[in-house]
Amino acid sequence: MRRRTLRALIAVSAASATCATIPAAGLAAPPAVGSNALLPDLDQQTPTSLQVAQSNLFGKPRYALGFQSAVRNIGEGPLIIDGRRGNTRNPLMTAEQLVRRRDGSQMVAPAIGKLRYAVAIGHQHWHYLGFDRYELRRAGGDQALVRDHKSGFCLGDRYRVADVALAAAPPVASYTRNCGLWKPRRLHVTEGISVGYGDNYQPYLEGQSLPLTGLRAGRYVLVHRVNGNQRVLESNYNNNAASVLLDLRWHNGVPVVRTLATCPDSGRCGVQDARRPAAVRVVRVTWRALVCPLHERAGAADVPQSLT
Repeated sequence: MRRRTLRALIAVSAASATCATIPAAGLAAPPAVGSNALLPDLDQQTPTSLQVAQSNLFGKPRYALGFQSAVRNIGEGPLIIDGRRGNTRNPLMTAEQLVRRRDGSQMVAPAIGKLRYAVAIGHQHWHYLGFDRYELRRAGGDQALVRDHKSGFCLGDRYRVADVALAAAPPVASYTRNCGLWKPRRLHVTEGISVGYGDNYQPYLEGQSLPLTGLRAGRYVLVHRVNGNQRVLESNYNNNAASVLLDLRWHNGVPVVRTLATCPDSGRCGVQDARRPAAVRVVRVTWRALVCPLHERAGAADVPQSLT
């Protein structure tokens, strides 16, 4: 693979603030599935490992903000996504959600989305589309200035939740089969996240970044939101968003991003949450290091302490 050197600026705030939980407006109540249903609770984790990287792939320097995203399940039941298609002529599988009940039976939530076979450097497998979305907003605003082009997610048990005691958590990871890896002709695939486990993606891996080129200097909010369309049945939707308040400056055409505040259960980190940012640390990374690590190899050791 052709190698290209990238320069990255990582902004680390030693005194990052944590804002109070602000539930998003207009959240729908969980659907009436009955008290017998063991629903997942998808908890969006705060974006971490922020990196600003430069590439010259199109002749001119372009910059993107990379980040790690993570979603964990702290509900009473597993998230189970079951994808099927009638034949290989259809490039998409229709996704259903399988919901377990306390009496041992199971219900099906039909047509909650699509799965597509994603082709990426290093691996290829079936992705559940639209599971987690990313955007940049002006601080205090509601309009997304930049949105992700994420290809979807191969959901699995990538790390163990350590700070919440969950009786329904299995002792070992259940979803570890890598979503039909190298099998584009499959007609059926099942993926998900067990209770007490989470799924994480590293910076720049399969769309884990947003472009900065063209944005004005100022304060922005990086928002990560899981299950934004609420098609996946959950017991709680109030923890589906998390955000980071950022300060963006340009020095001789190069962006410098500082973390001002973190908001674990809110998509509306505000200017009032800002603290004085820390100095910027410079590192070098390579193109291969940014795009080629296999997501399937990520384990508990790869997840920052703030996520566990």
